[in-house]
Amino acid sequence: MSFSVTEPNKGTKWFAGVLVVGYALITIAPLLWIIATGFKSPADSISYPPKVVFDPTLEGYVNLFTDRTRATADMLEAEGEPQTWYERIVREQGTVIIGPSRYGERFLNSIIIGFGSTALCMVLGTAAAYAFSRFRVPLKDDLLFFILSTRMMPPIAVAIPIFLMFRNLGLNDTHLGMILLYTAVNLSLSVWLLKGFIDEIPVEYEEAALIDGYTRFQAFYKVVLPQAATGIASTAIFCLIFAWNEYAFAVLLTSGTAQTAPPFIPTIIGVGGKDWPAVAAGATIFLVPVMVFTILLRKHLLRGITFGAVRK
Repeated sequence: MSFSVTEPNKGTKWFAGVLVVGYALITIAPLLWIIATGFKSPADSISYPPKVVFDPTLEGYVNLFTDRTRATADMLEAEGEPQTWYERIVREQGTVIIGPSRYGERFLNSIIIGFGSTALCMVLGTAAAYAFSRFRVPLKDDLLFFILSTRMMPPIAVAIPIFLMFRNLGLNDTHLGMILLYTAVNLSLSVWLLKGFIDEIPVEYEEAALIDGYTRFQAFYKVVLPQAATGIASTAIFCLIFAWNEYAFAVLLTSGTAQTAPPFIPTIIGVGGKDWPAVAAGATIFLVPVMVFTILLRKHLLRGITFGAVRK
């Protein structure tokens, strides 16, 4: 029987496995509870002790996407029999639908602002990182430190100056204003991360492309970008997560036209007070785009940075 100093023993493997499983359960339990709450009735969502076994219902999702009002017997009689499944759910509460809610608009704003700022940040960040990596920039180290130092101060610390500046420029409650703001906040992180990835790409490949007649832009587009896809994908995920979940600036700088989902979800009120199943349903749907975006980019995240090249 052979013995290896580096091979963990059976007890160590079990201990590591228990830690991993325990950590996974602790982190995923709140998410599972939120998802389950979205399928509870309002009474079950606030019951004590909390109900683990319950009769599932789509009442929370119906309340999330509709505005309702209490109806008298005469109003219910005038409305006639419910024609759809969601109308039947609403009638059981003694209410009628008066129109769609604003959650769809707020969710669309999150998509426009989140993905718009991420795309702009990737374009500017990749260009800046390539310049810092390949060209002789005066005071390069000082500039890089200055760029990074913008992340040392919490963005909310400059909320009041930004609010006053946006008001004077007419950018309050606009998609363009929020996209530019989130881009400015994320740009320093993207430049630093992408510069590290581009530094790992051998410059000899670009020199060979230039000798073959490529322009500088063609060498960047056809040689550098494919190999930097891993870094761009991972950096895009970080930028999207910040822009997607950001709350403070969204509360301060938006109120209607460009308001995103995070400040809207906690304000969902039912006919009898806080509608916790609708809040949980809104939070569950809000998780989907980031999860889908991460899954779509997973193949890039699993590749080495030297895709098609030799590591230095």
